[in-house]
Amino acid sequence: MRIVIGTDHAGFFLKKALSAHIRKLGYQVVDVGAHGTDTVDYPDYAELLGRTLIDGLAERGVLICGSGVGASVAANKMPGIRAGLCHDTYSAHQGVEHDDMNVLVLGGRVIGPELARELVTAYLGARFSGEERHQRRLKKVFALEERMHKPRLITPDRYDAVLLDMDGVITDTASLHATCWKTTFDAVPSPSSSICEGWGLKLQS
Repeated sequence: MRIVIGTDHAGFFLKKALSAHIRKLGYQVVDVGAHGTDTVDYPDYAELLGRTLIDGLAERGVLICGSGVGASVAANKMPGIRAGLCHDTYSAHQGVEHDDMNVLVLGGRVIGPELARELVTAYLGARFSGEERHQRRLKKVFALEERMHKPRLITPDRYDAVLLDMDGVITDTASLHATCWKTTFDAVPSPSSSICEGWGLKLQS
């Protein structure tokens, strides 16, 4: 199994210790950085780690930042990523067994290397149970994720929510834009039978 590991500057030294530990456990390590202690931004490394998983280049991830909170928030914005901030061994394995967690998040300024090694060992040794109740709940999580990631299209029932200029800048002429959109949609004729027949289509009653 390939394990992708990533951190911002706050977890650099812990990442080095855990990379060696993961290799000792017999897993391959994919290191996406950071590669030093210069200040960087945790969302960048959460994205690198998440994309590695999504692209199938690793099966699980270990993500670190100062507290673990920011990295967890960022990682969970990505579809298919189920990241959990765990500083106790029960959560580290239970998150996999019940919730199919695929990213363990740790706070490099919160826990020490010995506890971190125990957490990683518990996490990587766990497997999703596949029990019906857990599968049922996961399906609901997937459905929620799918709904939230669908593109929000402008439709006739939503033109009054248009608040942007053509260049994407928020403007105080929202009512003018709403009027323009309404005029545009109202001007679009409903498909008549003759038009549909001309296109080889049949209207459904």
